[in-house]
Amino acid sequence: MAEERFVEHARDGDIHVLRIANPPVNTLRTGVREGLHLGIRAAVKEGARAIVLIGDGRMFSAGAEMTEFGKPRQPPSLPEVFDEIENCKVPVVAAIHGSALGGGLELALACHARVALASAQVGLPEVKRGFVPGAGGTQRLPRMIGGEAALKIIVTGEPISAGEAVKLGFINAIVDEPLEASAVAWARAHAGDTFTLARHRTDKIKGADLAAFDAAAAALLKRSRGQESPKGCVTAVRAALTTSFDEGLAIEREQFQRLVSGEQSQALRHVFFGEREAQRIPGMPEGTKSLPVKNAVVIGGGTMGGGIAMNFANNYIPVTIVETTQEALDKGLARCDANWQRTLKSGRLSQAEYEKRRSFLKGSTTLDVVKDADLVIEAVFENMEVKKEIFAKLDKLARPGVVLASNTSTLSIDEIASATSRPELVIGMHFFSPANVMRLLENVRGAATNFDAIATATEVGKRIGKLPVLVGNCDGFVGNRMTGKRTPQVEKLLLEGCLPQDIDRVMETYGMAMGPLATGDLAGLDIGAAVRKARGTVAPIADAVVALGRFGQKTSKGWYMYDEKRTRLVDPEVEAIILDVAEKLQVRRRKIEDQEILERMLLPMVNEGARILEEGVAYRAVDIDVVFCNGFGWPAWRGGPMFWADRMGLKNVRDRLEHYAELTGDANLKPAKLIEQLAAEGGNFASFGVKRAA
Repeated sequence: MAEERFVEHARDGDIHVLRIANPPVNTLRTGVREGLHLGIRAAVKEGARAIVLIGDGRMFSAGAEMTEFGKPRQPPSLPEVFDEIENCKVPVVAAIHGSALGGGLELALACHARVALASAQVGLPEVKRGFVPGAGGTQRLPRMIGGEAALKIIVTGEPISAGEAVKLGFINAIVDEPLEASAVAWARAHAGDTFTLARHRTDKIKGADLAAFDAAAAALLKRSRGQESPKGCVTAVRAALTTSFDEGLAIEREQFQRLVSGEQSQALRHVFFGEREAQRIPGMPEGTKSLPVKNAVVIGGGTMGGGIAMNFANNYIPVTIVETTQEALDKGLARCDANWQRTLKSGRLSQAEYEKRRSFLKGSTTLDVVKDADLVIEAVFENMEVKKEIFAKLDKLARPGVVLASNTSTLSIDEIASATSRPELVIGMHFFSPANVMRLLENVRGAATNFDAIATATEVGKRIGKLPVLVGNCDGFVGNRMTGKRTPQVEKLLLEGCLPQDIDRVMETYGMAMGPLATGDLAGLDIGAAVRKARGTVAPIADAVVALGRFGQKTSKGWYMYDEKRTRLVDPEVEAIILDVAEKLQVRRRKIEDQEILERMLLPMVNEGARILEEGVAYRAVDIDVVFCNGFGWPAWRGGPMFWADRMGLKNVRDRLEHYAELTGDANLKPAKLIEQLAAEGGNFASFGVKRAA
């Protein structure tokens, strides 16, 4: 029976325990729902005074089984299980450890009471998957803690601690380990209490200040940048304040069904599953294990090196920064301290936690510390000769079997590895700025890199809170290689009729956190100019801007001008530069529509992504999407460049590329062979990537 497979029924005298047993995260699949439904009835029939619901393994429940989405739902539904709980003649107590997320928390909210370990976290992250909580979460939570408090939890989708949930009022008590014994004791002590179910409570919503609620909602929605699910969450939560419970459930369900079938939710689920798929490395022998890493050394204490080191210290792994001088080392350590202090002042870090993290970070001005390192990450500036010189020294100092990694963003891992006697243990670990914040870690395999090194970089990445994606070795790897192909079109659009604010407006409307011109100002236009000089390429407008000392935010002038608060302002001088260059080059400017701007920004990246797949630099198309959504500001609700192309249809992609190749004279826009092939076959990137990785 489903009950026996997915829900275990135990008895502690007159207190019955139903254990959700659906590893690894106890999703509420059909068998679990059926087991709970039958288990509650059986417990009551057998004379239970109270029932404890608890998760087996590492958590209570991560919520709905998303692989069941889009398929005919088998009974009982979650609402039917909740009806069984709410109609139960004895108290049902949820006992929470690990996480209770989404439908897992909704299950707990339907119970008569909730207890938790102090280490537990609870939340409703459905908004991050593109829909609203669909089993009463938007109706029960406001009735328990008030509209504005519930709104913040639901619209942000961020989990909160069990302690905070107790303060808000939707967890009854924090209990000690072992959880099951404590929960049974609590249920026995409170079996005779009268509990008011969330659906019947009105004390927190009666006379709600709707103007204050709407103001709070408007503030939260400012962050959503066109994403639809936060708006749906607001609509559903507001219904809890203005309608009956059953009417609110109907509105919640309407929002859920509308959003879950939409493109944004499909995109977010594509990225969600893609992040897990990216951890599956084709060809890795079963049983391959990470080499032990108990401490690390980072070479270079600049912005990147310091940020990389902070990741280790934040996760309690001893790390040493190596710099060439004491002055440079002191600056690097001070930069790390300043980052921690900002978090401390914001209230997101306690003094005790700051001191603990700081104790894991040390500094040195000698490479001798490498002798005791389990992992070495080089993070100096992008110069091949300098990197090869460093790796030759590291090779002599590091113990045999220790992985040597480079944080290079563009340079060849194979050439760096050639400076060592252990090329099989050399790998790229490309962090993204700011390295202590950005989630993506592009791990770059060289021709000789072995699976031990790959497993080590992958496992270490996970340990320090990153999302590791394995890619192949080439100029710019995946992300920088693809965005580099967009750059010529930026220059051409400026020449042909656009201004910087036109391009940035279109891309930010699409959902990007910053447009490409504003991003250039943030990074420094002089950096791009140096790369062009090294490669012998020119960009007449960009070069003219840099020639005037307009390097971006650091000089208060770049594509835009900036005030003392770094507010971005349109600068007429830039328009004059663009018009002057266009006149000298005899380019006749025209009005360019937003759709053309969007396509000319995205299609060059898609085309290069196809070449990356052809070459095997990326295993799967979704790996590329995961890179862009986690490292390049691509809105996850758009799904990434390859998802966008698949939705557009590869025949259409091919035709538009051919059109723009002819229009602009850019040979790079000639459709990649893979696009030609898939368009002819009626295929898509998603299916090709799965075949390639299989």
